[in-house]
Amino acid sequence: MLFALALALSWLESCVTPLLGLIPALKLGLSNIVVMYAILFLHTRTAVLLVVLKAAFAFLTRGVTAGFLSGCGGLVSLLVFVILLHLPFSVSGYLFCVCGALAHNLGQLAGACVLLSSSLALAYAPVLLVAGIVVGAVSNILTSALFKALPDALRKGMHKRSPFQSKNKIFS
Repeated sequence: MLFALALALSWLESCVTPLLGLIPALKLGLSNIVVMYAILFLHTRTAVLLVVLKAAFAFLTRGVTAGFLSGCGGLVSLLVFVILLHLPFSVSGYLFCVCGALAHNLGQLAGACVLLSSSLALAYAPVLLVAGIVVGAVSNILTSALFKALPDALRKGMHKRSPFQSKNKIFS
C-alpha cells in the first residue's frame, strides 16, 4: 500500500512540476514523505524496500538512467535518515527533511557523475543544492502537518528519536 501511495505521489508531482515552472529534473519529493513515514513508523527494512521498489519502477517505466538515479538518490537519502535518527541528540523536522532532500540530490548527482562527465553533472550542483533546501522545507511543512493529523494511537508507534515527536531538538 505504501508503494502504491509513493507511486501516486510521484505521478502527482510529475503533473505539478510543469505547472510550477520547474525543470523536469526538479521534483517536490512528495513520494519521499512515504519513505520518511516508513523509517519513522515502521522499520528501516521497509523503507529500504520502498526505495528499491521506487527505483525498479523508474527503471521499468523511464529507463535504466532514471532507475539508477532514483536508486542512488533514495539510498543516500535513506542512509542520512538512519544516521540522523542515531545521533546522540535529536534534530528538528526541518533539518531532518532538508538533510534528506539534499542527500537525495547529492546521491543523484553522484550517480550522474558515474553516467556522464563529472564536469557536466557538477555544473548542475548549485541548482540541486538550492532545490534541496527549498524542497526539504516544503517536505517539513507537509510531513509535520501529516504526522500531527495522525491519530494518537498511530503516533505512539513513531520512532523514539523522531524529529516530529520530541520538543528538544537541534535547529528547531
